[in-house]
Amino acid sequence: MSATWDLPDYDDHEAVHLFRDAESGLSAIIAVHSTHLGPAAGGVRFWHYPDSTRAITDALRLSRGMSFKNAMAGLPMGGGKAVILADQAKTKTEDMLKAFGRAIDSLGGRYVTAEDVGMTDNDMVVIRSETDHVSGLPVESGAAGGDPGPYTALGVFLGVQAAAKRALGVNRLKDVHVAIQGVGSVGGGLAKLLAEEGARLTIADVSIERARAFATQYGGEAVEADEILSIEADIVSPNALGAILDEQSIAALRCAAVAGGANNQLATPADGQRIYDRGILFAPDYVINAGGIINVGLEYLGQGDEAEVKARIAKIPERLEQVWQESAETGAPSADVADRIARRLIGRA
Repeated sequence: MSATWDLPDYDDHEAVHLFRDAESGLSAIIAVHSTHLGPAAGGVRFWHYPDSTRAITDALRLSRGMSFKNAMAGLPMGGGKAVILADQAKTKTEDMLKAFGRAIDSLGGRYVTAEDVGMTDNDMVVIRSETDHVSGLPVESGAAGGDPGPYTALGVFLGVQAAAKRALGVNRLKDVHVAIQGVGSVGGGLAKLLAEEGARLTIADVSIERARAFATQYGGEAVEADEILSIEADIVSPNALGAILDEQSIAALRCAAVAGGANNQLATPADGQRIYDRGILFAPDYVINAGGIINVGLEYLGQGDEAEVKARIAKIPERLEQVWQESAETGAPSADVADRIARRLIGRA
C-alpha cells in the first residue's frame, strides 16, 4: 500500500489517524483535513471496504468535502471524516462503538463526529458515553440535532428547485421529471418532498424492491440501479455513494441538470469539466447537501433551534446561484468555482 500522502486524494490533510482495538474488533480511520475555521466536523461511515486503501481514500475524500461543505455553509467548523471498517456481515457492537468514542476523545476535540451511512442517532448515544465530541444525538421536538438525514434531504430539495429554475426556466416542480438514484434517508426524504410538489419521479436503488415500494408510494416508476444515470429526465439526482459521475456515465447522461445529495459525486476533478462541456448544470454536492451538517453543527455549537437550522438551509439555493453565476461569467465548471470559493474560505486559496 502506498503511503497516505502519496494517494491521489491526499490534500495536505492535517492528520490521518488509524485506530485498532483488538478486543472490540474496531478498525477505524479518522481523517482531519482542516481545522482552520474550527474543530474538524464530519460524520462516521460504517462500511465494508474491499481493502484498507479504499477505506483511507474514502476518508480522505470525504474529509476534504467536509472542509469545503462547512466553509460554504458558514459554519465555524473545519472538516474531518471517520470510517469504521465493517466486516462483510456489517457486525456492529456496543463495545466497538465505545472504542470508537475513546478514539475520538484521544484527539482532544480536534474532531467532532455524527452519523453517516450505516450509523444511527442511537449509535451516537453509545459513542457519547465515551466522549463529548459527538453530535446528531436524539433531541426534543423543535431543537437542533438528531438524525441529519431529513435536513440533508430538505437542502437537496431546495437545490433541485434552484436547478430547475436555472436549467429549465420553471418556478415550480410540478411535472418536472427527476431521476433519483438511491432512496435511503436522504433520497427517500427527497422523493417525498418532490412528490408533494407534483414532480414526476423515476427511482432506482441497490434494492429494486425498495425502489418499487417508493415508486408505488409516490406514484413514480422504478428502474434497475444501473439504468438510472442514463434515463431521459429533466434532472438526475444522485443520492447514494460517491464517484458515480465518470467519463462513461457523464457521456450517457440525458438531462439538463445533476443535483443530488451524494458526497463526492465526481470520480475525478476532470469530470467537472466533462459535465460542463456537455452543457449540463451541476450542483456541487458539498453545497447542495449541507443541510445535515448545518443541523448537527448548530447542535454541537449550541447555536439556535430547529427554526434557525431551517433558516440556514434556506440559503443553500443562494449559494448555488452564486456558484452557477460565477461559472457562467468565467467559463469555469461549477465544481471548480465551488472549490475555489471554499479553498479561499479555509485559507488555502
